[in-house]
Amino acid sequence: MTDDFIERPRSPTLHHLEQLMSGLTAGVILVDPSGVLVNANAAALRMHGVATLQDLGTTADDYCQRFCLRYRNHNRLTKREYPIMRMLAGESFPDLVVEVAPIGTNEPRWTHAVHDVVMDEDGGEPDCLALVIQDVSERYDAEARFESMFQANPAPALILRLSDQRFIRVNAGFADLCSCPRDAIEGRHLRDLDILAHADRHAFVAERLASGATIPQVESELPLPDGSTRLVIFAGQPIEVADQPCMLFTFADLEPRRKAEHALRSSEHRSTTMFRLAPVAMAVTSGAENRIAEVNEAFERMSGFATGELIGRSVDDFQLWNDAALRRSIEEEIERRGGVRTCDVRVLPKDGDPVDCLVSAEAIDVRGERCVLWLYQDVTSRRHSELELVQAIDAVMKDASWFSRSIMDKLATLRGPGGATAPAVAELSKREREVLELLCEGLDDKAIASQLDLSGNTVRNHVSRLYAKIGVNRRSAAVIWARERGIGGRAGEPR
Repeated sequence: MTDDFIERPRSPTLHHLEQLMSGLTAGVILVDPSGVLVNANAAALRMHGVATLQDLGTTADDYCQRFCLRYRNHNRLTKREYPIMRMLAGESFPDLVVEVAPIGTNEPRWTHAVHDVVMDEDGGEPDCLALVIQDVSERYDAEARFESMFQANPAPALILRLSDQRFIRVNAGFADLCSCPRDAIEGRHLRDLDILAHADRHAFVAERLASGATIPQVESELPLPDGSTRLVIFAGQPIEVADQPCMLFTFADLEPRRKAEHALRSSEHRSTTMFRLAPVAMAVTSGAENRIAEVNEAFERMSGFATGELIGRSVDDFQLWNDAALRRSIEEEIERRGGVRTCDVRVLPKDGDPVDCLVSAEAIDVRGERCVLWLYQDVTSRRHSELELVQAIDAVMKDASWFSRSIMDKLATLRGPGGATAPAVAELSKREREVLELLCEGLDDKAIASQLDLSGNTVRNHVSRLYAKIGVNRRSAAVIWARERGIGGRAGEPR
């Protein structure tokens, strides 16, 4: 029998290799240099989702027709780029990561890390070739999930590889924070984008980074590509990416807060300036006792007291109001309704004559504390003019029988504020009319209170509301208003 028909015994080396393959967790596919698939262990079959070597393919070409391979960037490999074809072409390659799926499947099922092994007995031509496969699907799936979460994280973040201090990941939030594309940051060295340069406790932060330890939250001025900086707070957390020690930095943008604080300071400065320079006397009180917290220059001029004499004191301390009971009544009204408008008050300055004022007040919030803003409008000159007019009218009214009704109406209009027409008698409540009638009889508040069985405060409140309703601020003016309309002692006299 010729040599051509003699069956060659199986090489002991290959036989031993097949025995070894059966116990490996790594997948191994043995390929003859001619391209025939000689053997594959159970791990290799499992990594391709098949049960037999025939399902894997009888030749390298057959394998290429059964399985679709893609790079990690999802670009499909050409037949020439398949690891099995590169190995047959005599091209050695380091660990190559490819995504594998059966032909006709849209999504990859496995991720393989593949490298080649060439075996020969005599150092000449290869006797057998082997593809050694590690299934790294779980690792890359985990990395894909991490990448997805990292990019979806609304908080700006980037990852620094500790071995060479280069940024290897940048999410969209950080790119937006810096107003530059991600690829302009990825791959850059820490010294090129030194996020630690302006950090609080810089030495401490640098030490923690060098040791790969957690970096607690610190404020920093983040350098931007345009040369400006942005106020941020950041923290660092050690992680591993692709089995390499890294530092995950997350950021919170504090620039809007800084701008808001600056705007608030500017607004407060403008408000303070307006408050100080306002021509109307103003004061701010705080606390249950309404102690003076701030006054403007007009208030100092009106009261005759300097700011240092006023701050922290109550108006009772220096008897600013001539009627403390009225002040307390107004304070109670502010507590109930949040403010009052144009109350008739007489202020007693430190030196000089009393000052007639119309006081308005409003509850306000000052840095979280409830305060009251008081405005004192000096109407002393106007009151003197009104008093002179009322006195003139009183003199004429002593014998008003020759006045026509139209003249009386014009005089009443003249006395009304702003020239406005006074309200009709019908608009007065029953109690207000009773008070007005007693005013016309010349009774004071105490006598009216006794007559109507009311408290002094209640009478003063009725009088105050009555003045506001008919547009007067003196008893004599109220009496004239009433007599013109048939109320009081002259009701029966001709008009």
